Amino acid sequence: MSFKNKWNKFWRNFMGLGIVQWPIVVVFAILIWFVYFTCCTHVENKQILQKYRKRGAVVVLWHGRSMMLAPVMAMYRMRTCSLASKNKDGRMMAKLLKLFGATKSIYGTHFDGGVSALRQGVRLLRQDNRSIVMCPDGPSGPSMRVKDGLLYYAKMSGVPIIPVCFTCSRPWIQKRWDRYMVALPFSKIVVNVGKPIDVPSKMTDKEFAQTKNNIDDIMIKQLRRLDGMFNLFKVEEGLNSDEFKKKMREEHQKK
Repeated sequence: MSFKNKWNKFWRNFMGLGIVQWPIVVVFAILIWFVYFTCCTHVENKQILQKYRKRGAVVVLWHGRSMMLAPVMAMYRMRTCSLASKNKDGRMMAKLLKLFGATKSIYGTHFDGGVSALRQGVRLLRQDNRSIVMCPDGPSGPSMRVKDGLLYYAKMSGVPIIPVCFTCSRPWIQKRWDRYMVALPFSKIVVNVGKPIDVPSKMTDKEFAQTKNNIDDIMIKQLRRLDGMFNLFKVEEGLNSDEFKKKMREEHQKK
Protein backbone atom coordinates (compact mmCIF):
# COMPACT_ATOMS: atom_id res chain seq x y z
CA MET A 1 0.00 0.00 0.00
CA SER A 2 1.40 3.38 -0.99
CA PHE A 3 1.94 6.21 1.49
CA LYS A 4 -0.90 8.16 -0.10
CA ASN A 5 -3.36 5.29 0.37
CA LYS A 6 -2.20 4.76 3.95
CA TRP A 7 -2.61 8.47 4.68
CA ASN A 8 -6.10 8.54 3.14
CA LYS A 9 -7.14 5.50 5.18
CA PHE A 10 -5.78 7.04 8.39
CA TRP A 11 -7.51 10.35 7.67
CA ARG A 12 -10.88 8.65 6.97
CA ASN A 13 -10.66 6.69 10.22
CA PHE A 14 -9.55 9.78 12.15
CA MET A 15 -12.43 11.89 10.82
CA GLY A 16 -14.86 9.13 11.75
CA LEU A 17 -14.08 9.44 15.47
CA GLY A 18 -16.85 11.03 17.52
CA ILE A 19 -14.35 13.02 19.57
CA VAL A 20 -13.16 14.63 16.33
CA GLN A 21 -16.57 15.08 14.71
CA TRP A 22 -18.33 16.83 17.62
CA PRO A 23 -16.10 19.97 17.72
CA ILE A 24 -16.43 20.25 13.94
CA VAL A 25 -20.23 20.05 13.93
CA VAL A 26 -20.45 22.57 16.78
CA VAL A 27 -18.49 25.05 14.66
CA PHE A 28 -20.71 24.27 11.65
CA ALA A 29 -23.85 24.81 13.74
CA ILE A 30 -22.59 28.19 14.96
CA LEU A 31 -21.81 29.27 11.39
CA ILE A 32 -25.23 28.15 10.12
CA TRP A 33 -27.02 30.03 12.89
CA PHE A 34 -24.87 33.10 12.11
CA VAL A 35 -25.96 32.92 8.45
CA TYR A 36 -29.60 32.40 9.45
CA PHE A 37 -29.74 35.41 11.77
CA THR A 38 -27.93 37.72 9.34
CA CYS A 39 -30.26 36.82 6.47
CA CYS A 40 -33.81 37.85 5.70
CA THR A 41 -35.74 34.57 5.59
CA HIS A 42 -39.22 34.13 4.13
CA VAL A 43 -41.04 30.81 4.58
CA GLU A 44 -43.81 30.07 2.11
CA ASN A 45 -46.71 27.96 3.45
CA LYS A 46 -45.34 28.04 7.00
CA GLN A 47 -48.76 26.95 8.27
CA ILE A 48 -47.96 23.44 7.03
CA LEU A 49 -44.96 23.24 9.35
CA GLN A 50 -47.10 24.52 12.19
CA LYS A 51 -49.76 21.90 11.45
CA TYR A 52 -47.26 19.03 11.45
CA ARG A 53 -45.18 20.28 14.37
CA LYS A 54 -46.34 17.36 16.54
CA ARG A 55 -47.63 15.03 13.84
CA GLY A 56 -45.84 12.43 11.77
CA ALA A 57 -44.71 13.31 8.25
CA VAL A 58 -41.86 12.49 5.89
CA VAL A 59 -40.10 15.80 5.20
CA VAL A 60 -38.04 15.52 2.01
CA LEU A 61 -35.42 17.78 0.49
CA TRP A 62 -32.77 17.41 -2.18
CA HIS A 63 -29.33 16.53 -0.85
CA GLY A 64 -27.87 19.81 -2.09
CA ARG A 65 -30.45 21.95 -0.29
CA SER A 66 -30.12 20.90 3.32
CA MET A 67 -28.09 23.72 4.90
CA MET A 68 -30.72 26.33 5.79
CA LEU A 69 -33.59 23.93 6.38
CA ALA A 70 -32.06 22.75 9.68
CA PRO A 71 -32.52 26.11 11.47
CA VAL A 72 -35.97 26.55 9.92
CA MET A 73 -37.10 23.19 11.34
CA ALA A 74 -35.62 24.19 14.70
CA MET A 75 -37.36 27.58 14.72
CA TYR A 76 -40.72 25.93 14.02
CA ARG A 77 -40.00 23.35 16.74
CA MET A 78 -40.59 20.38 14.49
CA ARG A 79 -40.26 17.03 16.29
CA THR A 80 -37.90 15.34 13.88
CA CYS A 81 -35.51 12.46 13.53
CA SER A 82 -32.95 12.22 10.76
CA LEU A 83 -32.22 9.46 8.27
CA ALA A 84 -28.51 9.28 7.51
CA SER A 85 -26.00 6.94 5.90
CA LYS A 86 -23.68 4.84 8.07
CA ASN A 87 -20.47 6.34 6.71
CA LYS A 88 -18.51 9.08 8.49
CA ASP A 89 -20.18 11.87 6.51
CA GLY A 90 -23.64 10.55 7.36
CA ARG A 91 -22.78 10.25 11.05
CA MET A 92 -21.36 13.76 11.09
CA MET A 93 -24.53 15.09 9.46
CA ALA A 94 -26.65 13.25 12.05
CA LYS A 95 -24.65 14.90 14.84
CA LEU A 96 -25.16 18.30 13.23
CA LEU A 97 -28.92 17.78 12.92
CA LYS A 98 -29.03 16.72 16.57
CA LEU A 99 -27.77 20.19 17.48
CA PHE A 100 -30.75 21.58 15.55
CA GLY A 101 -33.29 19.52 17.48
CA ALA A 102 -33.40 16.14 15.73
CA THR A 103 -34.23 13.84 18.63
CA LYS A 104 -33.06 10.60 17.04
CA SER A 105 -30.94 9.41 14.12
CA ILE A 106 -31.70 6.39 11.95
CA TYR A 107 -28.77 4.96 10.02
CA GLY A 108 -29.24 3.15 6.74
CA THR A 109 -29.31 3.60 2.98
CA HIS A 110 -30.75 1.80 0.00
CA PHE A 111 -27.56 -0.30 -0.14
CA ASP A 112 -26.68 -0.71 3.55
CA GLY A 113 -29.11 -1.29 6.40
CA GLY A 114 -32.12 -0.02 4.49
CA VAL A 115 -34.60 -2.60 5.83
CA SER A 116 -33.66 -1.97 9.45
CA ALA A 117 -33.86 1.79 8.95
CA LEU A 118 -37.27 1.43 7.31
CA ARG A 119 -38.63 -0.55 10.27
CA GLN A 120 -37.32 1.98 12.78
CA GLY A 121 -38.64 4.90 10.76
CA VAL A 122 -42.13 3.47 10.29
CA ARG A 123 -42.35 2.70 14.01
CA LEU A 124 -41.40 6.28 14.92
CA LEU A 125 -43.85 7.74 12.41
CA ARG A 126 -46.70 5.59 13.68
CA GLN A 127 -46.11 5.67 17.42
CA ASP A 128 -44.14 8.79 18.32
CA ASN A 129 -45.71 11.32 15.94
CA ARG A 130 -42.28 12.50 14.83
CA SER A 131 -41.33 13.60 11.35
CA ILE A 132 -38.48 11.97 9.48
CA VAL A 133 -36.22 14.28 7.50
CA MET A 134 -34.57 12.61 4.53
CA CYS A 135 -32.86 13.33 1.21
CA PRO A 136 -34.35 10.97 -1.40
CA ASP A 137 -31.39 11.43 -3.78
CA GLY A 138 -28.67 10.83 -1.16
CA PRO A 139 -26.05 9.93 -0.23
CA SER A 140 -24.43 9.66 -3.68
CA GLY A 141 -27.11 10.38 -6.25
CA PRO A 142 -28.28 10.42 -8.91
CA SER A 143 -29.06 14.01 -8.03
CA MET A 144 -32.68 15.12 -7.96
CA ARG A 145 -33.96 11.59 -8.46
CA VAL A 146 -36.29 10.07 -5.86
CA LYS A 147 -35.41 6.57 -4.66
CA ASP A 148 -38.05 3.94 -3.86
CA GLY A 149 -37.37 4.04 -0.12
CA LEU A 150 -39.09 7.40 0.30
CA LEU A 151 -42.42 6.02 -0.82
CA TYR A 152 -42.15 2.97 1.44
CA TYR A 153 -41.85 5.18 4.55
CA ALA A 154 -45.06 7.03 3.67
CA LYS A 155 -46.87 3.98 2.27
CA MET A 156 -46.25 1.79 5.35
CA SER A 157 -46.81 4.47 7.99
CA GLY A 158 -49.78 6.31 6.48
CA VAL A 159 -48.21 9.76 6.90
CA PRO A 160 -47.86 12.32 4.08
CA ILE A 161 -44.71 13.40 2.25
CA ILE A 162 -43.88 17.11 2.58
CA PRO A 163 -41.36 18.47 0.02
CA VAL A 164 -39.26 21.37 1.30
CA CYS A 165 -36.64 23.43 -0.53
CA PHE A 166 -34.70 26.66 -0.08
CA THR A 167 -32.82 29.10 -2.26
CA CYS A 168 -30.99 32.36 -1.61
CA SER A 169 -29.86 35.54 -3.32
CA ARG A 170 -26.14 35.09 -2.50
CA PRO A 171 -25.24 31.40 -2.81
CA TRP A 172 -21.99 29.52 -3.06
CA ILE A 173 -22.85 26.49 -5.18
CA GLN A 174 -20.19 23.87 -4.61
CA LYS A 175 -18.61 21.92 -7.43
CA ARG A 176 -19.84 18.45 -6.47
CA TRP A 177 -22.46 15.97 -7.64
CA ASP A 178 -25.34 17.47 -5.61
CA ARG A 179 -24.36 21.11 -6.32
CA TYR A 180 -24.60 21.81 -2.60
CA MET A 181 -25.86 25.32 -1.93
CA VAL A 182 -24.20 27.31 0.84
CA ALA A 183 -26.10 30.46 1.73
CA LEU A 184 -23.79 33.40 2.41
CA PRO A 185 -24.44 35.92 5.22
CA PHE A 186 -26.74 38.86 4.52
CA SER A 187 -28.65 37.01 1.79
CA LYS A 188 -32.33 36.85 1.14
CA ILE A 189 -33.48 33.29 1.78
CA VAL A 190 -36.74 31.83 0.51
CA VAL A 191 -38.02 28.52 1.86
CA ASN A 192 -40.94 26.75 0.22
CA VAL A 193 -42.96 24.13 2.07
CA GLY A 194 -44.89 22.08 -0.47
CA LYS A 195 -48.37 20.68 -0.04
CA PRO A 196 -48.50 17.33 1.76
CA ILE A 197 -48.59 14.37 -0.63
CA ASP A 198 -50.58 11.32 0.45
CA VAL A 199 -49.32 7.91 -0.64
CA PRO A 200 -51.90 5.07 -0.81
CA SER A 201 -51.12 1.97 1.25
CA LYS A 202 -51.97 -0.26 -1.70
CA MET A 203 -50.60 0.43 -5.16
CA THR A 204 -49.79 -1.53 -8.27
CA ASP A 205 -46.22 -1.41 -9.60
CA LYS A 206 -47.38 1.03 -12.27
CA GLU A 207 -49.05 3.31 -9.72
CA PHE A 208 -45.94 3.15 -7.51
CA ALA A 209 -43.70 4.23 -10.39
CA GLN A 210 -46.12 6.98 -11.39
CA THR A 211 -46.29 8.32 -7.83
CA LYS A 212 -42.49 8.38 -7.62
CA ASN A 213 -42.28 10.27 -10.93
CA ASN A 214 -44.91 12.76 -9.71
CA ILE A 215 -42.90 13.48 -6.55
CA ASP A 216 -39.78 13.89 -8.70
CA ASP A 217 -41.59 16.46 -10.86
CA ILE A 218 -43.02 18.34 -7.87
CA MET A 219 -39.65 18.66 -6.14
CA ILE A 220 -37.76 19.63 -9.30
CA LYS A 221 -40.35 22.28 -10.19
CA GLN A 222 -40.17 23.53 -6.61
CA LEU A 223 -36.39 24.01 -6.87
CA ARG A 224 -36.53 25.53 -10.36
CA ARG A 225 -39.17 28.08 -9.31
CA LEU A 226 -37.20 29.16 -6.26
CA ASP A 227 -33.89 29.45 -8.12
CA GLY A 228 -35.67 31.38 -10.86
CA MET A 229 -36.41 34.14 -8.36
CA PHE A 230 -32.70 35.02 -8.34
CA ASN A 231 -31.74 33.83 -11.85
CA LEU A 232 -29.36 31.23 -10.41
CA PHE A 233 -27.23 28.59 -12.10
CA LYS A 234 -29.47 25.76 -13.36
CA VAL A 235 -28.59 22.71 -11.30
CA GLU A 236 -28.18 19.57 -13.41
CA GLU A 237 -30.32 16.51 -12.82
CA GLY A 238 -29.11 12.93 -12.63
CA LEU A 239 -25.51 13.55 -11.51
CA ASN A 240 -23.91 10.56 -9.78
CA SER A 241 -21.14 10.97 -7.20
CA ASP A 242 -18.66 8.50 -8.72
CA GLU A 243 -19.34 9.59 -12.30
CA PHE A 244 -19.00 13.26 -11.34
CA LYS A 245 -15.63 12.65 -9.62
CA LYS A 246 -14.41 10.72 -12.67
CA LYS A 247 -15.48 13.56 -14.95
CA MET A 248 -13.66 16.12 -12.78
CA ARG A 249 -10.46 14.02 -12.83
CA GLU A 250 -10.61 13.74 -16.61
CA GLU A 251 -11.09 17.48 -16.99
CA HIS A 252 -8.20 18.14 -14.61
CA GLN A 253 -5.90 15.82 -16.58
CA LYS A 254 -6.70 17.65 -19.83
CA LYS A 255 -5.51 20.97 -18.40
